[in-house]
Formats: sequence, C-alpha cells, structure tokens
Amino acid sequence: MELPAYDLFRPERLETGLIFASPHSGRHYSDEFLAASRLDPAVLRSSEDAFVDRLFSAAPAHGAPLLCAHHPRAWVDLNRAVTELDPALIEDLPRGPHNPRVTSGLGVIPRVVAGGRAIYDGKIPLPAAKARLEGVWTPYHARLRSLIDEARTAFGHAILIDCHSMPHEALETAGAPGKRPQIVLGDRFGAAAAPGIVDSIESVFTALGLRCARNTPFAGAYMAQHYGRPARAQHVVQIEIDRALYMDERKVEPNDGFDDFKALMDRAVAHMVKIGAGRRDGGSLAAE
Repeated sequence: MELPAYDLFRPERLETGLIFASPHSGRHYSDEFLAASRLDPAVLRSSEDAFVDRLFSAAPAHGAPLLCAHHPRAWVDLNRAVTELDPALIEDLPRGPHNPRVTSGLGVIPRVVAGGRAIYDGKIPLPAAKARLEGVWTPYHARLRSLIDEARTAFGHAILIDCHSMPHEALETAGAPGKRPQIVLGDRFGAAAAPGIVDSIESVFTALGLRCARNTPFAGAYMAQHYGRPARAQHVVQIEIDRALYMDERKVEPNDGFDDFKALMDRAVAHMVKIGAGRRDGGSLAAE
C-alpha cells in the first residue's frame, strides 16, 4: 500500500484561522529511495527538519489543524514550486530560466542534501520525477489549499504557520554569541503577512524568553511566496527554530533538553492560536 503524502491532525472544534504545517519533517525513507541514493540514511536526514512535527503537535488540542509531510525533503521538497525541476538531475528536461535554488541542487526534487552532498550517482528519468510530484507534492498542496479556504470561510482570514528548523551553524554570522536569534520569522520582508500578525507571533516567542530575528538568514520560500496574500486576508509566517535547542544535529536525535523545549513550544502554540481566533460562524470540524 502506497504511503499517503501527509498526516492531517484536525481539532475536535476549529477555533482559529491559524494552520500549522510542517513540510520538511517527513521521515519515511522508502527502500526505493535508499536503493537509488549513494548516501546512507543518516546523511540523507541532514536536510530533514527532524522532530518539528512533534514540536507543534499541540496545535489540534488548541483548535488548529496540523498538516505534516510523510516523505522527506530529500525525496520531494514541498517548499518549492512544482516547476522548479533540475535539468542536471532529471533526464530529458530542457533548461528553463535561471533559478538559484535549482542551480544549487535544491529544486523540488533535490539533487543534494545539506553540505552540497550529491544524493544520486546519475540522473533520474523524467517519468519517475513526475510520479513523485503527482504522489507527494500535488496532494499535499491540494490539502493545504483546502485548509486555507476553510479558515477564510470560517474566520474571514487564514494564517499559515510554516514550521521549520535551521542548522545551528546557519546562525554563526547572525550576531555575537549569546545574542544570535533562536527563532527566525520569515514573511518575505512584509510581502507574505500583515505586520501586526508577525509582531504578535514575535511577541509570543520573546515573552517565553527566546531571541527572535526576521527574514535573516531565512525569509521564506515557496510557501510564503505563493500563499502569502495579505491583501486577501491570507497570511504566511515561516518559523525557523535553532536545532541546537532541542536536538543533537550530528546524531539526528532529541537532546536532553527536548522535553523542556517541547513544553515551551506547547505554550507558544497555545498563544499563537489566539492570534487567529474570533469565529464568524458557529460550526465545528470533526477530527480526521
């Protein structure tokens, strides 16, 4: 039986226009993928936002849906446009306009993982690439669009919280030690979300003692660019969390502080949900 593209955890009653989505925490590395890759599973996982789905798992208990990818980012990157295909990886693919993400090997079907390490020895057939997208990318984004539409219908607005993590080393140039951000909020420099919404989310984290920055070094990619439409009351805020706060990056395992940080994130989620509250109807959604 083919694995679904995602898990959707719905609240018993929808209480907010917030939607939490974790597109890079999928960790189903199929036998097909492992056989095709030149890398061992531990290296493949270096691009994974490991355990981010667990960090935001309190969302349904507070009235918000949580959408989590099953498949890993190294198989299909859901935070890329379906058209961001790499001719250096996929056979019989004509070259398109220059795209720095694709050129670097980080298209919708990645050629490399973290550190620029090649996933494959050669190219993959175009039909196989299309099958991945049809089986993973298309259903995930169809469900995400439906959740956004549901929120806008119920509340008059939708706020997508795009949940990610960042390597600790990515922050080494982001300020002096002890002052570097632990949370980076991305709104495409104001293009993806109303300023007041981003201000409110930042206030949640700072009140919990976490240092925040905006848009540097991560401003948001396809999710923020495509779904962020503040003029239509449709907002996207990307949240990047320093992995050193909760995991051993080398082993890809929770560290000794994981449970405490998870409890902190539970509190953050509970406060964020209130930002999108204020129902326009009296209905509720059943758990799925």
